[in-house]
Amino acid sequence: MTGDNLPFSPAAERNKQAILERLQALLPAQGSALEVASGPGQHVVWFAEHMPGWHWQPTENDLALAAAVDARVQMAGLQKQVRLAHALDVIHSPWPLVTPQPFFDTIFCANLLHIAPWAACTGLMQGAAQCLTTHGLLITYGPYLEQDVPTSPGNLSFDASLRASDPEWGLRRLDAVAQQAQAAGLQLRERHAMPANNLLLVWAREPAPAQSAPSTN
Repeated sequence: MTGDNLPFSPAAERNKQAILERLQALLPAQGSALEVASGPGQHVVWFAEHMPGWHWQPTENDLALAAAVDARVQMAGLQKQVRLAHALDVIHSPWPLVTPQPFFDTIFCANLLHIAPWAACTGLMQGAAQCLTTHGLLITYGPYLEQDVPTSPGNLSFDASLRASDPEWGLRRLDAVAQQAQAAGLQLRERHAMPANNLLLVWAREPAPAQSAPSTN
């Protein structure tokens, strides 16, 4: 494969920098990360290039896309930071990554839940809970429907087009996603509004540490 004939996601190209900046603000200087549903690999290559202290395990259920991930990583010379893409279907439990047990400091998943059956949400939360370190973070990115928050016309149209394409697809209600996370032992820690009416959500086993009161001494 060459760069010109690799699968390419315009959306990933548009949002990769905004996501990177949020990851850099959220995460320490080094660690290990699992990317779920890596797509054509534009995200993992961009993140690895700009977060040199992190090592990444991309995953993809589509073998053609997995090959594109590996090709992009090789062309970027990032083989020491990014492992070969691993086949992963989040619906099947336990994930094949669990034996022998790997623990990741971060699991990142972009734009999966609305283009997969609802069972993928359950699978993502349960699998992440199994694979994260004690203080690890699951970070999801994409459009959601929120109670008491108006949905943009663009997202309403997007949701309708998804459901017309496949009745099992569609934008997910954030409260329903949070219920699946809670059942797996995870809870929503942070919500970040992102460009194009997307959200970056941070899930963890525990809430964020309380800020200590300033000393009066």
